[in-house]
Amino acid sequence: MNNVLVFIVKFVTCMIAYAVGLDLFFKAAWTDVVWFSVLTTIVSFIAGDMILLSRIGNRNALIADFLLSYMVVWIFGSVLLHNYMQIAWGSIISAIIITAGEMIVHRMLYNSNYTHSKGGVSKRFAYGMEISEENDPIKRK
Repeated sequence: MNNVLVFIVKFVTCMIAYAVGLDLFFKAAWTDVVWFSVLTTIVSFIAGDMILLSRIGNRNALIADFLLSYMVVWIFGSVLLHNYMQIAWGSIISAIIITAGEMIVHRMLYNSNYTHSKGGVSKRFAYGMEISEENDPIKRK
């Protein structure tokens, strides 16, 4: 899977989510929507897709992406936006839309075997061992 395609899908999803959550219901500046989208796209790709998705699985990575997008609006929205209702509802609405988009992105990444390690060995389990009995033809006592 090409990283540029993943970035484009994630950025478009974030733009739609923040446009609906922050600009449609509440009046937010268009620059705020773009910068929230850029920040969420970069951090979500690095933390969510490159690190967490292959290690903790799809469901937990979706939860992490939900919390990430929620916290981006909550933390940076309290600095840039001056309406607490806009911050509260905007973060919930945009986090739900971004999580729905991340389900599509994760499915694309899993179908392309992007998150699986090489050689067919899963990175989720760091422990692996073999247990067998010794097959010695001469039994020693």
